[in-house]
Amino acid sequence: MKYLLGIDFGGGASKATLLSVEGNIVAENTVEYPTFYPQVGAAEQNPTDWIEALKENCHALLQKSKVSAEDILNITLDSATHTSLVCDKNFKPLRNAIHWTDTRSRTQADRLRNSLGEEIFKKTFHKPDTIWTLPQLLWLKENEPEVFEKIEYIFFEKDYIRHYLTGVFCTDYIEAEGSMLFNCNTFSWDEELCALAGVKASSLPTVVNPTDVIGAVTRKAAQETGLKEGTPVICGTTDTVMEVFASGAVEKGDVTVKLATAGRICVITDKAYPDRHLVNYSHIAKGLWYPGTATKAAASSYRWYRDTFGGEYKSLDQGAEKIEIGAEGLIFHPYLNGELTPYADPMLCGSFTGIRATHTKAHFTRAVLEGVSLSLLDSKFYLDSLNIPYKSVATAIGGGTKGKLWRQITADALGIALKVTESSDSSFGSAMLGGIAAGVFSDPADAVKKCVKEVDITYPNSENTAKYRKLFEDYKKIHDALAPIYQSR
Repeated sequence: MKYLLGIDFGGGASKATLLSVEGNIVAENTVEYPTFYPQVGAAEQNPTDWIEALKENCHALLQKSKVSAEDILNITLDSATHTSLVCDKNFKPLRNAIHWTDTRSRTQADRLRNSLGEEIFKKTFHKPDTIWTLPQLLWLKENEPEVFEKIEYIFFEKDYIRHYLTGVFCTDYIEAEGSMLFNCNTFSWDEELCALAGVKASSLPTVVNPTDVIGAVTRKAAQETGLKEGTPVICGTTDTVMEVFASGAVEKGDVTVKLATAGRICVITDKAYPDRHLVNYSHIAKGLWYPGTATKAAASSYRWYRDTFGGEYKSLDQGAEKIEIGAEGLIFHPYLNGELTPYADPMLCGSFTGIRATHTKAHFTRAVLEGVSLSLLDSKFYLDSLNIPYKSVATAIGGGTKGKLWRQITADALGIALKVTESSDSSFGSAMLGGIAAGVFSDPADAVKKCVKEVDITYPNSENTAKYRKLFEDYKKIHDALAPIYQSR
């Protein structure tokens, strides 16, 4: 038996999935790592933590599965888009990686948007905001010039980890689309956009296809990970498209609802839908796109709540399940790092409002889960206003959807059914992508047919949906009231 190894690097953890060529999950493993917040608006990660997570995941999977490293056909990585890392001429990191949720570049993003917003939009299908690499590099240039002047190479997260495995400096075109340095019309790095950031296009990685074999595991990496030297390594791509793929969404009109570090509603289309409040990326299926909304802090809100106030997800869920819809007037807004759809406002802050002496920890937990789902509803209303057609049943993806309570809250809030597959993890999608690269699967549709298995479906309760629509009115009023206050801070 031969196997395919997919490894994801998400906002707070790395997950690895070992898939048999018959389409069955053999073993999984997850390793968490921290995000650092050294100052207001900052969000950084240490690239050493990524490498250590990679090593731990590889050793754990081989031990759990009892599979020989020689039987792994290839390795495919994915990671969150927009997280960049600057390195010197020896490929050594010059500082921590700037995570995509970092909002310190809001001044630079505003300046770009006001002066060249339309020109940038025409090339990248997006308008400048803090999530993009272009304004992040400008912030670095203006605030850490001693670091900026030493930049020789600019990596994106998975590409740095893959360089550790292979020594090859490259990226894929979907990742490149998330940099605001790539021209989506010419499918190449744009010299003018690079000049705006003050960097050379030669500092950016070579752009290849997600399924390309870009190199092989080196002797040093093999010794440290337990993998076999010479094992082919696939380029891979970004985590959201891998989750979309893993869920089986490879046809026009398919829709996914994501509760991971970020929350997203993505629709599969046959064209891009350039819009300031949508994120437009190519799908791995030829000719398709997956434009979607973006809620900045979804499952990361729940993780922040857990880490800050204590508890374990299962027990927290059990407490929240006993609380009625609306948490007796307690409302949470998940704007921990600003918000994207439909506000594109990095200054928004998270909040609990309506606190009373009668509220318990269970009420706060319920409010967090509902607040994220209401943020997704805010996104859904905006998506619907654009008249993009999609099917009536969505696939739930991301770690947050594994919780039955949160899945039901989200289905009720959105008013749509959410089906669940055996695994929609992006590492599963990466393993499937490796299967396409190896010729195990003929194309994305064939991979979905052989690997994706539906296991459950959560239907919305119409009475609950009506209650959430009423609650949403208060949710919006609170946003409208507090937003001007945050602008003045």
